Amino acid sequence: MNIYSRKQVWKWLLLISAAIIVGASLLYSGFLVSNIAKSEKRNVELWAEAVRRKAVLMEVTGQLYEKIAREERKKMELWAEANRQLAKDLNDYSFIFEVIKGNENVPVMLVDDAGKIISTRNLDSIKGNDPAYLEEQLAIMRDQHDSIAINLGNGRLHFLFYKDSEVFTEIRQSFEDNERSFIREVASNPTSAPAVYADSVTNEIIAFGNFDDQKIHSKDSAAYVQEVYKKMQLSGNKIKVSIGNGRGRGNVIYYMESPYLQQLRFLPLVLLGVVGVFLVVAYLLFSTSRRAEQNLVWVGMAKETAHQLGTPLSALFAWMEYLKMKGVDEGILNEIGHDIKRLEMITERFSKIGSRPKLERTNMVEALDSAVEYMRSRSPKDVTFIIQTNGLQQLPVPVNVPLFAWVIENLCRNAVDAMDGKGSITIELSDHMQTAYIDITDTGKGMPKSKYKTVFEPGYTTKQRGWGLGLSLCKRIIENYHEGKIFVKRSEADKGTTFRIVLKK
Repeated sequence: MNIYSRKQVWKWLLLISAAIIVGASLLYSGFLVSNIAKSEKRNVELWAEAVRRKAVLMEVTGQLYEKIAREERKKMELWAEANRQLAKDLNDYSFIFEVIKGNENVPVMLVDDAGKIISTRNLDSIKGNDPAYLEEQLAIMRDQHDSIAINLGNGRLHFLFYKDSEVFTEIRQSFEDNERSFIREVASNPTSAPAVYADSVTNEIIAFGNFDDQKIHSKDSAAYVQEVYKKMQLSGNKIKVSIGNGRGRGNVIYYMESPYLQQLRFLPLVLLGVVGVFLVVAYLLFSTSRRAEQNLVWVGMAKETAHQLGTPLSALFAWMEYLKMKGVDEGILNEIGHDIKRLEMITERFSKIGSRPKLERTNMVEALDSAVEYMRSRSPKDVTFIIQTNGLQQLPVPVNVPLFAWVIENLCRNAVDAMDGKGSITIELSDHMQTAYIDITDTGKGMPKSKYKTVFEPGYTTKQRGWGLGLSLCKRIIENYHEGKIFVKRSEADKGTTFRIVLKK
């Protein structure tokens, strides 16, 4: 198993491990959120139960309040009837006087049809002779209860006014205090969950609590409260309550999850995002560092190779001159000269790696012809080279000719190896507005799609004696030095492979 096969295995193992860790984290976070939600719900239910019990107590108090109010009304009606009977000059006054004297706690006033106060009972005895005091008490009685008319006959009417007794007033005050306390308890519930106490019939908000303080004290507080109220109604979390006296019947407490729990629900996703960003940044940093190290290795190796080739190349030039002096066959000398020039060009290529090469506008048709001609003369006879220019005679493209020719030679050499020295290599040149395409197609063994990117990695090779640097070098020359693209366009098993080079015009 080579390094790239192991690399793929490690990638999958790391990916699976990361997925397991992330999944476990999400499950555990979800478990915590679920437990907190259940705990918060239990707290709300306990608080709601306490509210419900207090509501029952208030309802009992309210019923007592209503009962006393009815009894006082009946007592006043009986008192009015006694006054009416007394006005008829009945013989038996004892029972009527007992009824009138029986009212010992309800303040009353008897007024004629002209508005004159005839008699009073259960008012302040000290202030009883003060007309202003009597008028004040009459106004209070008019405000609290409707008067009771007493028909005396012959078109004469008296009116009986009364107000709440001290006992009844204390009970009513206690009831109202309890009601206000109940509303305050709703508004300041200890569960930290936002709650609204409202009339379910009119949708009137009576009290609310645990809302955002800043928004509550802002100009748009009313709109904010209504918005939260609507959300609570849609959530369906409510508790019906009844306070008594008819005023609390049909009222509802709406509540929703606390902001802390709502934020906690998104915590796993936030953590996942943070970890993801951290991993991406770490990967980019390590990749950049790795590429920088590879570049240093490439540059160092290329410079050293150029340096090592320089010494024997100088010696070969000297030997060429010596052979000419000895009268060696001219044809042999020409062939040796071609190879020496080739070595000189290779040395120049290696020396350019690591420095920014100079790009010159070159006729791509001629550059391809030159590179292919060199490979044709050094390839097996069973390999056919075909150049298709699609009718182009001139296609100027800025390239560095020695480095570009190196790319074409590498691709053609790999194609010859993939065909086992027998087949055809087609080089097609096409013009596409702002770019030029060069497609190199062979009739070799092909490759699986999973290897389309791997073949350009340094060290990847299918040859027993290969270094796996040719295609990696091609990629660096095209993409780093010419700012172009090189990739596997298509490949089929036993049908061949097409590499595409894209250069900017």
